[in-house]
Amino acid sequence: MYLELIGTLVGLVYLWLEYRASIYLWIASIVMPAIYIFVYYDAGLYADCGINVYYLGAALYGWAVWRYGAKGSKQAEYPITHIPTKQILAATTVCAIALVAIAWLLMRHTDSDVPWCDAFTTALSIIGMWMLARKYLEQWWVWMVVDVVCVGLYIYKGLYFTAALYALYAVVAVMGWTNWKRLMKRHA
Repeated sequence: MYLELIGTLVGLVYLWLEYRASIYLWIASIVMPAIYIFVYYDAGLYADCGINVYYLGAALYGWAVWRYGAKGSKQAEYPITHIPTKQILAATTVCAIALVAIAWLLMRHTDSDVPWCDAFTTALSIIGMWMLARKYLEQWWVWMVVDVVCVGLYIYKGLYFTAALYALYAVVAVMGWTNWKRLMKRHA
């Protein structure tokens, strides 16, 4: 319970930094998953545990992209943009394949009692984290869906602090989308 509470507090800092589109969100993106690996494993949420290992690597990637920009970019700051249309199909395909593969792994190799829900939020989170690292505005829509589903999942698993954090994430995702849209227009 204490580890979950600490993870929740780090999550609040992360949320505030993400809302502001601050590069320092990536520091919290390293600390928070390191904590939640243990919280989710204890709760039997193995896909969520695994996604936090991915989050650690993705945080390093996100930091590098936001810090140094894309190849050939001359901008001082990596810009917020829309996801290119050609990448939507690829992202959807990766998400669908990940969903089926993760659910299969959970059903075959764990005692998970929520394999499809755990796999769904995990697969969508893989795409969401990639979209965040690329600073795509639409990443907020992905997180809105993940957050709402996670609230129910975490209440079911008795992770009440984490459920409350994800309920707040869902609200802030709406506000974040609005804020990033405004920031994108200002930088255009």
